[in-house]
Amino acid sequence: MKRKRYWITIFLISMILPITLIASSGAHSGKINFPPTLSSYNDSHLSDIGAILSHRVQQEPLNLMVTLLFLGAIIHTFMASKFQKVSHYLQEKHKEKMRRKKQDIQYTGDVLEEVSFLSQLFHFFGEIEVVFGLWVLPVFWSIAYFYGLDASISYFSSINYTEPMFVVVIMTLAAARPIMRFAEQSLKAISKLGRGSSAAMWFTILTVGPILGSLITEPAAMTISALILAKEFYAREPSKRFAYATIGLLFVNISVGGTLTHFAAPPVLMVAGKWGWSMGFMFSNFGWKAVLGILIANTIYFFVFRNEFGQLKDLKESDGSRHLIKWDMRDDKVPMGVTLVHVLLMIWTVRFAHYPSLFIAGFLCFLGFVESTAHHQNRTNLKPALLVGFFLAGLVIHGGLQKWWIAPILGSLSEVPLMVGATVLTAFNDNAAITYLAALVPDLTDSMKYAVVAGAVTGGGLTVIANAPNPAGLSILQKFFSNGFSPLGLLLGALIPTIIMGFLFMLL
Repeated sequence: MKRKRYWITIFLISMILPITLIASSGAHSGKINFPPTLSSYNDSHLSDIGAILSHRVQQEPLNLMVTLLFLGAIIHTFMASKFQKVSHYLQEKHKEKMRRKKQDIQYTGDVLEEVSFLSQLFHFFGEIEVVFGLWVLPVFWSIAYFYGLDASISYFSSINYTEPMFVVVIMTLAAARPIMRFAEQSLKAISKLGRGSSAAMWFTILTVGPILGSLITEPAAMTISALILAKEFYAREPSKRFAYATIGLLFVNISVGGTLTHFAAPPVLMVAGKWGWSMGFMFSNFGWKAVLGILIANTIYFFVFRNEFGQLKDLKESDGSRHLIKWDMRDDKVPMGVTLVHVLLMIWTVRFAHYPSLFIAGFLCFLGFVESTAHHQNRTNLKPALLVGFFLAGLVIHGGLQKWWIAPILGSLSEVPLMVGATVLTAFNDNAAITYLAALVPDLTDSMKYAVVAGAVTGGGLTVIANAPNPAGLSILQKFFSNGFSPLGLLLGALIPTIIMGFLFMLL
């Protein structure tokens, strides 16, 4: 009990202290808007990128602080697996302590906690989905300290949270039993062209799933593809090298697979309306190249790992099956009418993806329909979707504060460096944020517009934060990486398909 009181006291102090500091601070300058608009820096006379960034830090020192906090969040994502390992170590140590004191408890009457608080704390820090949300807290209090609580509230209230909310809804709909059954059966039918083998199913999921993202949006395609990969591939315990290669390939393919249309990929959606890009424009300039790149990358990985397909364990013999969705009902059949309603709800959600009041209303209808057809459903688990929404909301908040340095860097590059630069920047920031900031740069030529979007979608698989659907895929698949998920492993797995996509977008 003393230990509990100690941690509760620390928590209360950590919550009250920032408010006390802000209330007593004399740092408030009377300015209520942060971040400043790009035009407010009045640095159009500067041409050197270093001079521009230095000038902007001098004009607004808080720019540097919030960027360092953003860097801290990125480093934290790479350290997440280390926190998980510490958590496991502390829990094992706690279990050993319990065993040693087991005899003493019956005499003293003390109750020893089953779970170690420190272990759970490190486990929480090791959850990639919560990282950016955690690092939002010092951002909030930093703005409040320098410019007052109203300024911080004003910035956080100005953020558009439509995309995180949409991802929560579409992930939940896509994971429903009728949709998953329909998608799995469809992919298995296509895989029969390759005799229905494990390799054929793997190739089909990584080809058709991402391309499907151009119709049902990338987050939905990611959810469906990851869930089926979990059942058909990851639960059969592939080698570590093959597992990272597959998730890297999946993330890259999903990122470019949504470019056949102008509404499915978040980085395209950010600029399509403003730049007048239609569905025909997207397919002729991006879509067919993306399909070609997906086929080339999948084929190369297939031949590299072709001998490992025969080494996959049978699902009944594998421990990985414990991570799969457990269907609640014995009846494995789903009536066509039930599936049709779910498909219509998916169409409604995709069609009104930019109108929260409409897609949330559809989501409420979905929850009611699932309840009334419970015999053909699995339990609706909102936790994974909510964690991903939390991750994306934190990323959007951080991303809105990085335009002071991203916009001038993008505006200073020519076509090829711009594409490479957008690819690299995407690895450290959501690719939709990259294209959004590019849209703020005046006088971009058509070729430069193409370059920045091509770079943004090309780099969308390099890290978890590079593309909005990636956290959704990770939330489903990370449990199959027993020693914790490694961002470096993802980077290496995604590197070859990223290079392939980059060359195709650049040269064709």
